[in-house]
Amino acid sequence: MSYWIVKQEIEHLDLDEYSRAANSLRSSLEKEIGTLHRTRCVACNCEDAHAKYFLWVKTIICQKCNQSIDLFPGYLLSSDSRHPKNVIVCHNCGLLNETANKEKPGICRHCRHELTLEGPAKRGHCECRNCGTANKFPNKALGPPKHRLFALEYYCQNCRDKHSGRFFKAPDSQDLAQVQEAGKRWEKTRAKYVPVDEIPSGDETNRLHRWGYTHYHEMFNSRQLLGLELSARIIDRTSNARIRNALSTNLSDLLRYQNMLCRYDTMALKSLDVFSVHGFPVGLIQCESNFLGIVVQNRNNLVGSGGWANIVEKFRKAKAYCDSPFEIRHRGRTKEIVPISGEWIGDNPNGKHKDERRSVELHCSDAAVAELPFSSLDAVFTDPPYFGNVQYAELMDFCYVWLRKLIRSKADAFGNLSTRNPAELTGNVDMGRGIGHFAQGLSSVFQQMAKALKPGSPLAFTYHHNDLAAYHPIAVAILDAGLTCSASLPCPAEMGASIHINGTGSSIIDTVFVCRTTGSVPGKWVVKSIEGVANLVKEDLAKLRAGNVKPTPGDIRCIAFGHLIRLAIWNLRKDWVKNVDINKRLSVIASWLTQFGIWQDIEKHFYDPEEQFHDMPLFAIRETQDNYGVTNNEVSF
Repeated sequence: MSYWIVKQEIEHLDLDEYSRAANSLRSSLEKEIGTLHRTRCVACNCEDAHAKYFLWVKTIICQKCNQSIDLFPGYLLSSDSRHPKNVIVCHNCGLLNETANKEKPGICRHCRHELTLEGPAKRGHCECRNCGTANKFPNKALGPPKHRLFALEYYCQNCRDKHSGRFFKAPDSQDLAQVQEAGKRWEKTRAKYVPVDEIPSGDETNRLHRWGYTHYHEMFNSRQLLGLELSARIIDRTSNARIRNALSTNLSDLLRYQNMLCRYDTMALKSLDVFSVHGFPVGLIQCESNFLGIVVQNRNNLVGSGGWANIVEKFRKAKAYCDSPFEIRHRGRTKEIVPISGEWIGDNPNGKHKDERRSVELHCSDAAVAELPFSSLDAVFTDPPYFGNVQYAELMDFCYVWLRKLIRSKADAFGNLSTRNPAELTGNVDMGRGIGHFAQGLSSVFQQMAKALKPGSPLAFTYHHNDLAAYHPIAVAILDAGLTCSASLPCPAEMGASIHINGTGSSIIDTVFVCRTTGSVPGKWVVKSIEGVANLVKEDLAKLRAGNVKPTPGDIRCIAFGHLIRLAIWNLRKDWVKNVDINKRLSVIASWLTQFGIWQDIEKHFYDPEEQFHDMPLFAIRETQDNYGVTNNEVSF
């Protein structure tokens, strides 16, 4: 998948032809399944309003009375942050109510029952309303979960200008009939492109198994499967290979939103794609986005997320950027677009440079055995896995099993049934891959790359983890390769608003490790005490804050880890022995760090992680710029 994504980023694309093909695809889908994404507007009674999001609740059958039970964790559909009032589902009749007071929501205006925010599904148990039996969930013996459509958010262009806030409704007979129609149409469809692959065991995929999912296609409902199959048929008929590959890539992106693992954000009022938490979270409330996407007539803007229109527009903007790259300069609250004259990204560009060509080679192979000429590379830039943070292959198979159906050349990247590989460099409990495997594999790659580097040229990569032990393999790999870490630079990476870390204090900062066989480092970086490391961290934090980055407590820890590993490499490099057992090499790193000092020792120098030194001049924390001797005081290696 990494190979394929980079290939699509670099390949030049005729944007006019791409836009025509994408618009044609969407028009064809509109004729085929457009009516399955329409609904009746409650406000004006128009039957051609666009369903924006279909909201589903998981259900189980009571083990005692066989009644269907809705697994509602709570009944709040929308908070009043982006809608004038809170929207609450009545636990008795299932209809929607709006209230200004979330704490005291009052009674249902439809059935007069008391409204409540608290749902019955808690900690894997849900009481049956009919007989009072406490039922457990999930139960994989019952197969994939069942769902019931309980609400819609929609968009009505007829009365939008007269309406305050969003449009919500409980499903009516038309909506339920469309669900039935989609099911019947899918049963009659002879699928060619929907994968029938089994979901193998894994650290992340075992979550799916616990819910009864055994095959990838079971994570989609009938309306989604129908739309995806029809989309794939249209794409496969596209004659231009680059346009076909671009649309195939779009389909793999669309999958992130068109599945029954997506959730609905009750504050932001939007769909959260399946990988919003870098895993396979199986929630109790699922969100189905409009498959086509909603384009507002006469305004040329999009409503909602997760549909074909959204995916195509995002891709078009990205490829347009390749032809005309730019930077953004912030002037107060305004943004200024600064074109990069003469620059372009890809194998060949549009416009005045269209006759230029670049030689680009892409390989989907094992970097540890890559055949690279000795001393031939000006630089190596890589992004290794962060040990066990994300199970990339387990997640990417979700898209890969679909994409390989559309890729006509199965050589290299798409020859296998899965992206998984027993030798891949991630920690994985299910596959028995521990930190020793990670360290040995990373060492092999770095050694291979170091041989191909020209003397003094950089090998640079980013890394972060919340456990210092996960950094030990980094030090081993760098030392085994005969490299020295000449810099460890903090760099904003993860967005602080990312849902899986938002509000947790987790790190949004990566460390960029720059490594060389020979060179020099500023003497001020070669500190000999924990206090010295703490001062370097404070300097880094000040620079980040000066750039309008607000470091979290996790960032302070990760920045410190970067400096500790750099210093461990610096101090161990002359006597390093690489031809010993991998566990011995890891223990050497651990012993040095324990002797020098670890995070808990550095943490004592941060009595207040939010210390307000970020308004000071960058060099006012400890010394002046003159005292540092920025242009001299270099230590060679």
